[in-house]
Amino acid sequence: MNISEWNVHLFRLINDAGKEYTYLNPIMIFIAEYMVIFLALSMATIWFTKNRKNKMMVFCGLLAFIFSEMLGSVAAKIHWNTQPFDELEKVNKLISKAVDNSFPSDHTILFFSICMTFWLFYRGWSFLFLVLATSVGVSRIWVGVHYPADVFVGALISMISATLVYLIIPRIRFIRNIIPILEKIEQALMSFLSKLKSKVTRK
Repeated sequence: MNISEWNVHLFRLINDAGKEYTYLNPIMIFIAEYMVIFLALSMATIWFTKNRKNKMMVFCGLLAFIFSEMLGSVAAKIHWNTQPFDELEKVNKLISKAVDNSFPSDHTILFFSICMTFWLFYRGWSFLFLVLATSVGVSRIWVGVHYPADVFVGALISMISATLVYLIIPRIRFIRNIIPILEKIEQALMSFLSKLKSKVTRK
């Protein structure tokens, strides 16, 4: 089989599993659609730990995502394919999705750029973030909206971007000086919100 045939074959293997193991479908739908909320809450929680390494990690994760999205846009201009449910027959489509270029997977780019950054900063048990990113990528195939190649390329782009950001950005003095500035803005904002809340409560 050529690469294109393997891509379809692997898609069928994963997507058809949803027809056989239907009890897993709600879990896969949740991961594919709503795990992004967990990621956002995790980033916010980590940022507010008042640990500068954590803040740098979140900052680098966001930069890695931006760079990955830029590279993803370039890849999308080089290659085009619509979602599997639009191109193939009898796809087990479990979520609603507009038809457009599905290459590479934006969800995979988001999760791998952030989760790879988290792992690079702390290693150890933070590999669970990579497990999370992988589960999101697989879930997007399971629910019928991405091919394995969409996910693989998205993950590859993100892991390269996250590694480069990790190796370069924290070593730039200007970037390191941004974190204290952001902390002061954060403190001023929290103080303002606290005073505003007190005024509202007194009324």
